Amino acid sequence: MGNGTAGTLLVAGTGIGRTDDASPRLAAALAAAPVIAAEDTRRVRRLAADLGVRLAGRVVSYYDAVEAARTPGLIEDLRAGLDVLLVTDAGMPAVSDPGYRLVAAAATAGLPVRVLPGPSAVTAALAVSGLPSDRFCFEGFLPRKAGERSRRVASLADEPRTMVFFESRRRVGALLTELAAAFGADRAAVLCRELTKTHEEIRRGGLGDLAAGVAGEAGGAGGAAASGAAASGPVLGEITLVVAGAAGGGPQGTVEEAAAEVARRERAGISRRDAVAAVAAERGLRRREVYNAVVQPGLPGPP
Repeated sequence: MGNGTAGTLLVAGTGIGRTDDASPRLAAALAAAPVIAAEDTRRVRRLAADLGVRLAGRVVSYYDAVEAARTPGLIEDLRAGLDVLLVTDAGMPAVSDPGYRLVAAAATAGLPVRVLPGPSAVTAALAVSGLPSDRFCFEGFLPRKAGERSRRVASLADEPRTMVFFESRRRVGALLTELAAAFGADRAAVLCRELTKTHEEIRRGGLGDLAAGVAGEAGGAGGAAASGAAASGPVLGEITLVVAGAAGGGPQGTVEEAAAEVARRERAGISRRDAVAAVAAERGLRRREVYNAVVQPGLPGPP
C-alpha cells in the first residue's frame, strides 16, 4: 500500500481452472490492493467473491487492446505511492497474457516489482506430460499468417528441447497437422485441455495420431488418459500442447528417403524450402544434399 514512497507492482498468478488453487496470499493481496489491474474486471470480482474477499481498491481493466493506453496511468499510480496488483484471467500475467508492458515500464522506471507465484498452464502441462522437462522452450501461440507460421514450424523441427504450445480449440487440429508434417507423424506429443477443471483431458500419442483423433472427433470416444494412446473425440476449452524435442544422433536414412519425405510434406502444404530445411535437420543431412535429391539428383547446388 502507499507509504509515501513509490508503490510496488505485484504480479500475481491466479488459478488456471479451480478457485481453490488460489493461495491465501492471493486472497490477502486482492483485499488489500489500492489498485487492481485485471484482464477482465468481471472475472476478478467473481474470483474475489468466490474467495470471500471484498475488493476495497479501484479495479482497472487491463487487456490486450488497452495495455498501451493504460500503462502510463498505472505507472503514475505507482509513483504516487499506490501498490498495483496485476492479474489476468488465469495463470501468470505476461505469459501469453497481458502484463509485459506494465512490468517492463515499471522496471525501466526503477519502480519495485514483486511476484506472487501461482499456477501456470505451461508448467502444469509439462509436468503431467511425461516428456523430458529438464530443458524446454515455450512457444506460446504460433503466428496466424500462413507464411510466418510455416517458417516458425520449420525452424523448430530440429529443436532438441521439449516444446510447449498454446492453441485455441478451433485451430488445434490444423496445428497438429502442421507439426506432424514438419516434425514427423511419430513425434511424441501430449495434448492437455481444461487443465485442473471438471472436464480435464490429457491425450497422448504421436502427432499424426493426435491430429487424426481431432479430425475424427465426431465419431470417436475418449480414453487417451487411461490408455496412453491418442483418442478421438471433441476437443473443447483451452489447449496446451507439449511436443517432444528432436532426437539427436547421426544421419538417419538415405537422401532418397529424405526426398520422399520432403515430397510428402509438400503435399501437406509445407513449402519446399521449409520442408527441405526441416527434413535435413531431423535426419542429420545437409540441406544441399536433400535439395539435390528432390530436384536434380546428382547435381550440386544450394537450396
